[in-house]
Amino acid sequence: MLRQVQSQKLLQKLSPQQIQLMKLLQLPTIALEQRIKEEMEMNPALEEGAETDDEPVDEFQNEEIDDSPADENQRDDFALTDYMDDDEGASYKLKANNVSPDEERKEIPFSVGLSFQDMLDTQLGMKALDDREHSIADYLIGNLDDDGYLRRDLASIVDDIAFSQNIDTTEKELESLLKIIQDFDPAGVGARDLQECLLIQLRKKEVQTQIVELATEVVEKQMDEFSKKHYDKIQKKLEIDDETLREVIQEILKLNPRPGNSMADGQKSYQQVIPDFTITIDEGELLLGLNSRNAPDLKVSREYNKMFEEYSKTKDKSSKEASMFIKQKLDGARWFIDAIQQRNQTLLFTMNAIMEYQQDYFLTGDETLLKPMILKDIAEKVGLDISTISRVANSKYVQTPFGTFLLKTFFSESLSTDSGEEVSTREVKKILSDCIGAENKKKPLTDDKLAKILKEKGYNIARRTIAKYREQLEIPVARLRKEL
Repeated sequence: MLRQVQSQKLLQKLSPQQIQLMKLLQLPTIALEQRIKEEMEMNPALEEGAETDDEPVDEFQNEEIDDSPADENQRDDFALTDYMDDDEGASYKLKANNVSPDEERKEIPFSVGLSFQDMLDTQLGMKALDDREHSIADYLIGNLDDDGYLRRDLASIVDDIAFSQNIDTTEKELESLLKIIQDFDPAGVGARDLQECLLIQLRKKEVQTQIVELATEVVEKQMDEFSKKHYDKIQKKLEIDDETLREVIQEILKLNPRPGNSMADGQKSYQQVIPDFTITIDEGELLLGLNSRNAPDLKVSREYNKMFEEYSKTKDKSSKEASMFIKQKLDGARWFIDAIQQRNQTLLFTMNAIMEYQQDYFLTGDETLLKPMILKDIAEKVGLDISTISRVANSKYVQTPFGTFLLKTFFSESLSTDSGEEVSTREVKKILSDCIGAENKKKPLTDDKLAKILKEKGYNIARRTIAKYREQLEIPVARLRKEL
């Protein structure tokens, strides 16, 4: 039997403005500039430029859009007004990173010259091919990845060419045309795997010395042993001495495993990392600055204000509708400007807390001085939610006297030493990296030996944990670090 029951629930909902503010918060500087540009294109009431003294007074600037939830206890992590007025002594206000709008921005990426594919097409045009063969070869070039490899199987390409180019071909014809492309510069381009790439380069060498021939044999017949550094097996099969083996290995290591990358390096467009914060040291004091590109000059359109005043004076239906539309745009512009200000205030409070927490590191650059720090530590320090701190840390960079780093790299779990002291896992990784860097490459340290060394230093860490940290540092196992 169906019954109607009245119940009361306490729900936490975010307003559209709060959701937009969270999205703004996680944007890095470059993405923020693009977002502001998009907002100005969508809302003509938002303009670039500083407010001037002769700007007309906005008669309804104190009006508020009532989009707040009915429950007054609902939390708003982004309502920073509780502590925005009490920041006179904040260290992040001691330094400004001002950049004139007219100043040249050297970090803007640019590209020059022909692209990787254009350079291959130029070489293709020098070959005596008919229009049909040229079209097929050009399609093959278009399927090469950034490394210069053809990763797709020829059977699939046969079907694609038939569908997209209306050309019937065969795997045998594709193989023949691919051989032509593999003769292009840089050597190794058009290969289907690393082994083929290295073989192409070795066979294209003008002088085929004994070392080159031996290197070719190793790549062709003992690639698995070479990749696993089983040099003793290679030496035994080739019946060569240590010196000859060393020369063969060096010959192979000189080859380029990514020919497309080397050719395109000069033509690719690179985006330089733009730091969101800067930390400098002045007479032993840390100074925090926010990149001024996070705080562009934005204002509400004077023309739209005038239009609203004019339409508000008339009472006909069309004027009322126009007045409501203009008010909506003006409200949106005011909210966006306020959201940018709140975003920057949140960034500064968060970064300032991180700087104070890791003060010893930022003063010295010594990674062993980094304290264990998790998102909760900073969230409690600034009075914001953990998710808010995460949005700031995951996408923002800080420029320090010791380099530019992603904020999330300063967060780490803690470990206890034999003496009971809490240390950062990043400190342990630094010691681990230093041990591997100083090892004898002829007899690299195994994970067991590394665990023993760290234990002697007071860090009682299991071998599997050493392996995990080593993998996070992208350091291969001892066998693959071995050198002759």
